Amino acid sequence: MRVTIASRRSDLARIQAYQVGEALRATHPQIEINYSFHESLGDKNLTDPLWKMPEKGVFTQDFREGLLRGDFDLVVHSWKDLAIEVDPETEIVATLPRADARDLLLVRRDRWEEVERTGLMSILTSSPRRAYNLESFLRDALPSKIHELRFENVRGNVQTRVRKMLEQDVDGLIVAKAAMDRLLSARVSEPPAVAVGPACAAFDEFAKTRDFLREALSQCRWMVLPLSANPSAPAQGALAIEISRKRGDIRQLIAPLNCIDTFTAVEHERAILRSYGGGCHQKIGVSVVRRPFGEVTFLRGLTDDGVVLDSRSIETPRAGINKIPREQLWPLDASEARLFWSERIEIRQPADALSFWIAKADALPDDWKMGDRQIIWTSGLQTWKRLAKRGVWVNGSAESLGEQESARIETLASSEIKWLKLTHDRGYDGDIPTLATYRLVPRDGGLDLTGRKHFFWKSGSSFEYALSQNPWLQEMMHYCGPGNTQRILRKHGVEPTVFLDHEQWLEEMSQ
Repeated sequence: MRVTIASRRSDLARIQAYQVGEALRATHPQIEINYSFHESLGDKNLTDPLWKMPEKGVFTQDFREGLLRGDFDLVVHSWKDLAIEVDPETEIVATLPRADARDLLLVRRDRWEEVERTGLMSILTSSPRRAYNLESFLRDALPSKIHELRFENVRGNVQTRVRKMLEQDVDGLIVAKAAMDRLLSARVSEPPAVAVGPACAAFDEFAKTRDFLREALSQCRWMVLPLSANPSAPAQGALAIEISRKRGDIRQLIAPLNCIDTFTAVEHERAILRSYGGGCHQKIGVSVVRRPFGEVTFLRGLTDDGVVLDSRSIETPRAGINKIPREQLWPLDASEARLFWSERIEIRQPADALSFWIAKADALPDDWKMGDRQIIWTSGLQTWKRLAKRGVWVNGSAESLGEQESARIETLASSEIKWLKLTHDRGYDGDIPTLATYRLVPRDGGLDLTGRKHFFWKSGSSFEYALSQNPWLQEMMHYCGPGNTQRILRKHGVEPTVFLDHEQWLEEMSQ
């Protein structure tokens, strides 16, 4: 059987088409695959910002018409480029496992000193969503006092936008991390059997692209922007395999390729944006991530009607949980949960450590010097912001989802990451090698939990300390965030209910 796969002509679009082709050939080894590459309206018009262009089909309409004419059998899209409405004549039948949905901030090293001196920063992006959501976050996340952020329009493929950042009078650029990852790691196992239309000449052009982007990265500092502060465009990082609704044969052929988790998450994101009107002019980001502890939805932005959106929610099996009188809940505020004070451990900075996973801002000693080539990852955004106030450049965060949350930065770093977690002397010995930089000293006065029956634990060490003083806690109801705290409670025979944070727990549980 012969199948023709179509896509846009850019390096990124071709790489994505080849990924689908390789997956299809792995499932059906005898299949013959042809490729057809074309420009879209969005590729031809590189002047207007995307939000000023036609709302529907700027990158996809020509391909839809080709499908209906039978020019090719399926089209591979970046799913985020597709119109939010359901098409009556074509359909998305499958997707591959999703690449990283987050955005990536690149900042020129040669401009950073001037940014620090003036407090002015210019960033290239054509996305109203990014400009709106990052206006406030970057002021807290960058390790310098930023007085003015200017977001300037940019068009073109990833390579063109990176080149514009390096050549123009600007400080940085925001791109989809999935696009950068794919371009930096593209390896096609074999050339396509046939390339129909104006395809690029040879696969060594991917090597040129990789070399250019790798060199550009060496000239930049970077941040992987968190979904909780900057949710992605719906479907960002996911591929869409589109066919004519009349082609049942192709639907059956493609079905084994589909990643159900990715497909379900993307459909949920698109439904949410559709409820607010849809369109790339919207200042709305929405990301759905599926984890063993539940499905997390990040929603942030501004609607056309001026409604501010800012939520982070989790769907987990919590049937049977009723509202509880507040006097039975612990803690009701953060001060109740401060069971320890920190005592610094004098320790020399390891000379060979290049990548630090920091559980708490205080875990990074004040006298340690972080170079601009070292990678700093934080457990949550509060730790990130506290470190930024100390002048530390943070590259990204686990966003309080636990240290098992993969950073997914090996492609950016061009090597395997060997993390060293900075934590306290009672830190959980989990997935990452640890170094204790402070010890926990119990506060005086004991711990009175009389009358409390429902407990939210921010750390496993707090639970173990409380349990040592109150063995009856074993029989109570317990709750925590995802990650090591959940593991520690399970180690003691307690199966906690997971919430994203204490504030969410208190809001949902209290009468």
